[in-house]
Amino acid sequence: MRLTASAGASSLRPQIAAHVAAKQAMRRAALRDCGQRCVYCALRLDHRSATLDHVVPLTRGGAHDPGNLVTACGPCNRLKGGMLPYDFFERHPWAGSNFVRYARSVHRALKRGARRAVSLAFARDDRMAA
Repeated sequence: MRLTASAGASSLRPQIAAHVAAKQAMRRAALRDCGQRCVYCALRLDHRSATLDHVVPLTRGGAHDPGNLVTACGPCNRLKGGMLPYDFFERHPWAGSNFVRYARSVHRALKRGARRAVSLAFARDDRMAA
């Protein structure tokens, strides 16, 4: 099938441009709300190195709204993958501590859950050390 310039194809370009602009605006807002840092490892980010992370992944029922979006560096975003935040913070309490500190605009329930997962993980580590 050959693509030609038609009225239908040219009408898609403004929609695509609007979608790209909206995504860039979301990334800038999330970067600003997270203090220009990765919310998991606290690495300083710029608009080129920042990735958007859904705290509760879309595949696990998360929403695509600002209360569920944070900025993360690529390695941390891949490390978290499709895990729920509480599972991730139990495995990596350091990430949960940074999340509580830098994820300013996420839903309150996510921050409460992060605090709980981190405290449980540290308590488990203390019991194992004793």
